[in-house]
Amino acid sequence: MAKDGTNRGGARVGAGRKPKAIQEKILEGNLGHREIKKIMVTDIPLDSTSDPEGVDMPPPDEYLSALQRDGKPLGADLIYIKTCKWLARLGCESLVSGELIEQYAVAFARWKQCEKAVSQYGLVGKHPTCPSSPIQSPFVAMSHTYQKQTSQLWFQIYGIIRENCSVDINANTINDPMENLLRSKKK
Repeated sequence: MAKDGTNRGGARVGAGRKPKAIQEKILEGNLGHREIKKIMVTDIPLDSTSDPEGVDMPPPDEYLSALQRDGKPLGADLIYIKTCKWLARLGCESLVSGELIEQYAVAFARWKQCEKAVSQYGLVGKHPTCPSSPIQSPFVAMSHTYQKQTSQLWFQIYGIIRENCSVDINANTINDPMENLLRSKKK
């Protein structure tokens, strides 16, 4: 403890060796000799609308579909359901917490709201004290913030899936011919 009474030193957040992905553990031969939990991902198209069998998805909370000031629902409940179905098709629904999915759904829905407002009101607004000079619309900054938040939350969800899958997810989930063409090696 320092003289000013604050705790300093010790382990920092994110410090230390990063955990290995399951793919790496399998390739190296499981040196720890502990049982590795493998998740088998099948080649299912991302736009598939069929419900997976035997999945008990928790219902979305009410605030995800709450009415907004304009009288329309937020729509985060639809994003929540779509994300949960995608996780269920991958077999990873038990690994990702419901709260993380809810945070992602709300951030994504808010980003969509901000983008609609930018489309409706434009990129430029009136200055509050000097009406003759324009300023950037506040929806642009809010949109950027929500987009950044959405990306960070998605990377957390995707990181959980990537580290717990026994196969390369990218190879199984990309069915776009152009994407496969761009990913192929040049000979």
